[in-house]
Amino acid sequence: MSDQHTALIKTPRQLITVVILAFVVPVIVIVLLAKFVTGSKTGGAGSDAMTPEAISDRLMPVGTVALQQAGGARALQGGEAVYKAACAACHSAGAAGAPKTGDTAAWAGRLKQGFDTLVTHAVEGFKGMPAKGGNPDLDPIEVARAVAFMGNQAGAKFTEPAAPAAAQVAATGSAPLSGEQVVKQVCGGCHETGKGGAPKIGDRTAWAKRVSQGIDVVTNSAIHGHAGMPARGGMASITDPEMKAAVLYMFNAGGGVVSAPAAPAAAAAAPPAATAAAGAKPDGAKVYAAGCNACHVAGVAGAPKFGDKAAWAPRAQLGLDALTASVVKGKGAMPPKGGQMNASEAELRAAVEYMLAAAK
Repeated sequence: MSDQHTALIKTPRQLITVVILAFVVPVIVIVLLAKFVTGSKTGGAGSDAMTPEAISDRLMPVGTVALQQAGGARALQGGEAVYKAACAACHSAGAAGAPKTGDTAAWAGRLKQGFDTLVTHAVEGFKGMPAKGGNPDLDPIEVARAVAFMGNQAGAKFTEPAAPAAAQVAATGSAPLSGEQVVKQVCGGCHETGKGGAPKIGDRTAWAKRVSQGIDVVTNSAIHGHAGMPARGGMASITDPEMKAAVLYMFNAGGGVVSAPAAPAAAAAAPPAATAAAGAKPDGAKVYAAGCNACHVAGVAGAPKFGDKAAWAPRAQLGLDALTASVVKGKGAMPPKGGQMNASEAELRAAVEYMLAAAK
């Protein structure tokens, strides 16, 4: 047998392969060793390094500057400024069912609910509208001013509420407005001409039914809003005693003979809870204004409109007990307790009585 060695490379192709590997293999080894030593990590497609979060972290500035208004409390914005910054995005175009600014027809039903109800919806959120128009930094007074601005574009006569400090000075540094002053500043716009069905001042025939209801019932309607009249005549800063004084002034001008309420300033200072004795009958007007008016003012979803005798006639025949039971349990489109889940059965019964009385 021959002891001669056999060559490993027998063909040109094998020779070319060996030469290429002799260059490539060392390069790969060197790259791997470099990565191992430095511990570097290169993100490729599909790795965590290319996620939006990782890219954002890499682009984040070293520091940020936060600007804060000096002097504590900031100045509150006016209604138009708040509207442009937070409300116009939906209300200028009527997006998501929002009533377009200036559209009288779209705003008519909402204005009937009264200024206070509209402000509550705007502050807390309602249906597709987020709380405070999606800007949680807005003060409730700023939201109320925006509501006043939009309402006035549709024909309302709302007055933008004053800043808390100004309101406090007005409450403690000067005497309450007289009934005549409130009428001239707020109520006269409608009651002097009979606009929107408002009884004209001095018209004994138009005021006869109101006088028969009593000053407390009419005052509650003025405070919470009734039919086409907005809450507090559209001026949220008017106090309850001032509204009562205005009603008294118009009562007497229309043929009523009612004594003036004693010490309105002292009554305003007393806490609300102190004015009702324990176990007293709930105020149906207040319960109605807290939730029922949202549907019954405009007849939403088939609800009988407040004061509509024809709509309430068949319901009145059912009796107070049956109507109260329907309210408590819910019926048709009306949710249980009219959506006021914290209201007691006695309070709901009082609200039903109040609405029945208004439709007699």
